[in-house]
Amino acid sequence: MLSYTDAPSDQPLLECTIGDHFELIVARFPDRDALIEVATGRQWTYRELNVAVDSLALGLLALGIERGDRIGIWSPNCAEWTIVQYATAKIGAILVNVNPAFRTVELEYVVRQCGMRMLISAPADKNSEYTAMAREALASCSELRELVFLGTDADPTHAGEFDYPHVLDAGRDVSPLDLRDRMDELTAQNPINLQYTSGTTGFPKGATLTHRNILNNGFFIGELLSYTELDRVVLPVPFYHCFGMVIGNLNIYSHGAAAIIPGRGFTASAALHAVQDHGGTSLYGVPTMFMAELALPDFAEFDLSTLRTGVMAGSTCPVAVMQRVIDEMNMVDVAICYGMTETSPVSTMTRSDDTIALRTSTVGRTMPHLENKIVDPGTGETAPRGEIGELCTRGYSVISGYWNEPEKTREAIDDESWIHTGDLASMDADGYITVEGRIKDMVIRGGENIYPREIEEFLYRHPSIHDVQVIGVPDEKYGEELMACIILKPGVDPVTAADLAEFCHGRLAHFKIPRFTDVRESFPLTVSGKIRKIDMRNEAIARMKALAEVDL
Repeated sequence: MLSYTDAPSDQPLLECTIGDHFELIVARFPDRDALIEVATGRQWTYRELNVAVDSLALGLLALGIERGDRIGIWSPNCAEWTIVQYATAKIGAILVNVNPAFRTVELEYVVRQCGMRMLISAPADKNSEYTAMAREALASCSELRELVFLGTDADPTHAGEFDYPHVLDAGRDVSPLDLRDRMDELTAQNPINLQYTSGTTGFPKGATLTHRNILNNGFFIGELLSYTELDRVVLPVPFYHCFGMVIGNLNIYSHGAAAIIPGRGFTASAALHAVQDHGGTSLYGVPTMFMAELALPDFAEFDLSTLRTGVMAGSTCPVAVMQRVIDEMNMVDVAICYGMTETSPVSTMTRSDDTIALRTSTVGRTMPHLENKIVDPGTGETAPRGEIGELCTRGYSVISGYWNEPEKTREAIDDESWIHTGDLASMDADGYITVEGRIKDMVIRGGENIYPREIEEFLYRHPSIHDVQVIGVPDEKYGEELMACIILKPGVDPVTAADLAEFCHGRLAHFKIPRFTDVRESFPLTVSGKIRKIDMRNEAIARMKALAEVDL
């Protein structure tokens, strides 16, 4: 049997725009909670949120925004982020998600690469001088014509600068019929979102996503989570990333549920307070977020009885963490989602009736209306079930391409419309897919292919280890050697390479036993919470002489 699955569904794909579908939901649930921003105490019903969206949409029309214009959003999580997302969808502008961690050079690259006309920017805060950097981009990038500041303290005195209330005021002079006419021009196939992938080499690429891509992906995720208008979803994950924008907002608002924003960024206590204080039924996060929540000294004092489900994504979840999330956080139906920005993002997902073993050892099965296969990276032939190869996805969720980069598009999407993920994976007899790691993360030691995830899962059993990541570092004899990067539990003794070797002896093949250890306080993360192994590898190489070594 070959490693191929598809997932036909009796439920058809949505063939409408994001704005049209949102208005259908508003008509069904006008008085239900739609959006709650915990930090400010603000909240909107669906009717009120639709009014806020339309007010901004009219303001953007007043400023002359045309269908297809690129509008950047550069901000941590806030209610206005959501409003901008839906207002741009209604007028057919292409929303460009700008990573809040970007600085001037990166921002200007994105502005020029996509021809961004307008940037909607957060005001300056303790973590980032958004105002100054945005002004620098406006002055140096001819493509950028308007700069809109969220809030009222930016003092927009320069040409082309506005604050958010000014845009809303400008919209009072535009007829709602003009907005309706614009919405009627749009189709589900129109591009509506650009997300810049955070590659480890070269400049980021702008994944071009349509209404059809991301609306359907969000909708079917919610279907598999059994979302209804009664659900209240706590979102501590960043909106600039697909996790927050699609698995979060588009999923929630396609089912009439409520979105709860705990804060501008993630803090474990704020996330749990949001669940407790607002009756959260679902909680999102990458595994490191759930680990931080479980590690809170007062964790047991939180009332999490309203939780029933949630989403983990971004990296694999250790068995022990998943068990605690289910047992101690009441998230019995928690799901694992896997995918990439270029697949809108979710292409596989666990189901509520899957065992804990399947929810920790696999990333589930193929999503409705999609296909997945595992291919031999060398030949491109579909591999037999059980063999490791590159995971490929095909279907409605695959991007139309990278913005203005046809060669990179052809490198990623083949002539049969399969996108090659760069992930190593295997598929079992029942169609469950296990991700073994990135092709580039695979360690080749003396001709042996080693997949770090297997070793990481074993090392989580060590009583002193809180978290662990395994990487490859250069070695003259074997080409590469293994290093275990470790975060220890509080109050335990240090763990050396010799300690790990003793722990692994007789349980792992000798070539899978890490030769080096690197005890750390934290791991380098992307803004979305993914661990950056490339940074860990570079840091480790720079410190190799100071690391403990065991002679195997």
